Amino acid sequence: MKVTALTAQQKDPNRINVMVDSKYRFSLDISQVVSLGVKVGREYSDAELAEIEGESQFGKLYARALEYCLMRPHSAREVRDYLWRKTRETKYKSRRTGEIKTRDGVAPELADRVYDKLVEKQYIDDEKFARYWVENRNLTKGASRRKLSSELAAKGVERGVVERLLAESARTDDDELQKILAKKRSKYSDEQKLMQYLARQGFSYDDIKHALSDDRT
Repeated sequence: MKVTALTAQQKDPNRINVMVDSKYRFSLDISQVVSLGVKVGREYSDAELAEIEGESQFGKLYARALEYCLMRPHSAREVRDYLWRKTRETKYKSRRTGEIKTRDGVAPELADRVYDKLVEKQYIDDEKFARYWVENRNLTKGASRRKLSSELAAKGVERGVVERLLAESARTDDDELQKILAKKRSKYSDEQKLMQYLARQGFSYDDIKHALSDDRT
C-alpha cells in the first residue's frame, strides 16, 4: 500500500491527512509526519500502517490532554481521571443523520503513554498544582485552611505536600473570614445561621466568634 497524498486539514493546518491508495487512512501532526518519515510514494505493509495509525491516536490524545492541562493546573489524579474517561466507550449523535452512534475508547496503554509524556514535560506536578490552588482558590471570597486541605486531598494531593504549602502560605483564617463576612454579613439576619454557614466552610467556632465580635465593633 502506498501513500498517495499528504494534505493539511482545513480546521487545523498543523494536522496532516494521510491518503493511502487515494483513500483517507488517518491524520498525523506535522512533527509526526517528519519523525515517522511519512512521504508521498512510500509503501507500507498493513502492520506498518497499523503502527503509524497508533501514533496518530497517540498524537490526538496527547493534544487533547495537553489542552486540558493548559486550561488551568490540574492534579495528577484529575489528569488520570481525564485520560481514563477517554478509554471508555462513548455515544454521540451523527451530524449528518442524527443517528446515535458509539465511539470506542482509546487503548489504556495509549492513555498511560500520554500521561507519562505529560509528566516528562512537567505539565503534571502536584506540588505546583497545590500551590496554585492555595494561592487562587476563592481569592476574593475567602476559604479556610481546613477547606483547602480537604479540597486538595479530594484531588489526590499527598497530605505532606498540602500541609507544607499551607504552612508556607501567608493566608490566615482570620483574613479569610473577613473576606466572607464582607460579602455575606448582610445576607444573614440570623447570626446563628451565619455561624453555621461559616462552620461549614471549615472555620473553627472560636475563630468565627472572634471574627463576628470584631465585625460588630
